[in-house]
Amino acid sequence: MFRRALLNAILVTAAIACAGPAAAENRLALVIGQSAYRSVPALPNPANDARAVTQWLTGSGFEVVSASDLSQNQMREKVSEFADKVAAKGADTVALVFYAGHGLQIDGENYLVPVDIDPKREADIPLQAVRLNDMLNTLTSVPSRMRILMLDACRNNPFPDINKTAGGGLAMVDTRIGAPGTFISFSTSPGAVAEDGSGADSPYTTALLTAAKEPGLPIEETFKRVRLSVNKATEGRQTPWDSSSLTEDFRFGGGPAAGTATPKQQTAKRTVEEWRRELKGKPVELANDLIVADATDEAYEAFVGLYTQPPFGPQARDWLDRHRRMVAWNIAVITNTAAGYRAFLVQYPNSDLTSTARKLEERLRNRPNTAPVVAAAVGSGAAPQNIALAAPTCPCNTQPQQLKKVDAPPIRRVDPNPPKRVDRKPPRRVVEPDEDIVVYRRPPPPIREYYEPAPGPSIGIGIGIGGGFGGNYGGRSPSEGRQKSGY
Repeated sequence: MFRRALLNAILVTAAIACAGPAAAENRLALVIGQSAYRSVPALPNPANDARAVTQWLTGSGFEVVSASDLSQNQMREKVSEFADKVAAKGADTVALVFYAGHGLQIDGENYLVPVDIDPKREADIPLQAVRLNDMLNTLTSVPSRMRILMLDACRNNPFPDINKTAGGGLAMVDTRIGAPGTFISFSTSPGAVAEDGSGADSPYTTALLTAAKEPGLPIEETFKRVRLSVNKATEGRQTPWDSSSLTEDFRFGGGPAAGTATPKQQTAKRTVEEWRRELKGKPVELANDLIVADATDEAYEAFVGLYTQPPFGPQARDWLDRHRRMVAWNIAVITNTAAGYRAFLVQYPNSDLTSTARKLEERLRNRPNTAPVVAAAVGSGAAPQNIALAAPTCPCNTQPQQLKKVDAPPIRRVDPNPPKRVDRKPPRRVVEPDEDIVVYRRPPPPIREYYEPAPGPSIGIGIGIGGGFGGNYGGRSPSEGRQKSGY
């Protein structure tokens, strides 16, 4: 009896200890399902997906805000209100957003599509849709423990005219260059499209709900299973993809670490050669499952070198080629220079992104290209303040101008023979022996009643007598010859 009571006490104490951290963690979720589009055909499954995910997240300890069929203003308001709730809960909050509906990329930017959108041209999308980066920036502007986004938003572009110029699917989002503590899952790989599905839910949501039932799985393992399940359900046509900058482990429910803030264990990335050794000799189905779950270029490259037969060989090759193209596109968009887009076009001259790349290259053609200098400085480990930017160039000028050094102020030149200061007193006049002397005297004040001046030119006091100021001091002109004068 004593041992049984002691064992029960230990179990209760352990349960309380495990429940403490879980209770301390706040979990908030915003779930959006967009089905009733007004200007394009409605999507049947997003509303169903939103209801099913709301029920699952509520059972996983999330406080859920659910909304459907939102206009652009309503979407912005919901995201802002959700950020306010996260801020009110405090920094130890897990903020999750699930979105089901249309999504597309314009000029390398991803947009979530409200139900009231009605674009006439590609340029209308940024004005009428909600930019994914704006949503991310809103969530990262408030303190939180981590942010999780699940986007079932890569369905076919519903706007035929825009389809001709915009790239397919969604652009890549690399969370490693953003705020740490972010996890984003896409329902298919970058540049590809997702299926709405023929059942009550989309293939992505169906796989997510199935994988989430297994207790104690880390979030990365959960979405590995989602990838594999969707790939099989669509016979390789759709493969989910994710990007993570999480620094802590997270589990949706159950398991010893659910709700606890434990440091994340980093795993080493395998090389192509290591993957070849791992895959060699395995049945093709098993080898395909391994690379789909891993979702790295190295795994796919090793697979396509060993297995070439359809259907798995061509599917893997298609995934690898598209993924490399989207990585190159992501680099061009982040660099955002004419040279960067030209480099992409040279490497991929005929893709669904060709039109967009040419347009952006034209837009930036006369913009200074400093990317190679910055990349070289970053690669060499130079500090940002030591990076010297190249002079502006244009396509017609192959020799960049050199920047003028301005380390020291310009030296002021001093005239070795400065002009001498002129004495205010008139110089002494040298009188020739045979020259008549002219004496200048101040005239007395005129007295009208006793004296009337003789008619003639006026007298300038201290300046000259008679006509002409010429260039001779005293008012004497060389043309006058000798002249006697008195007062």
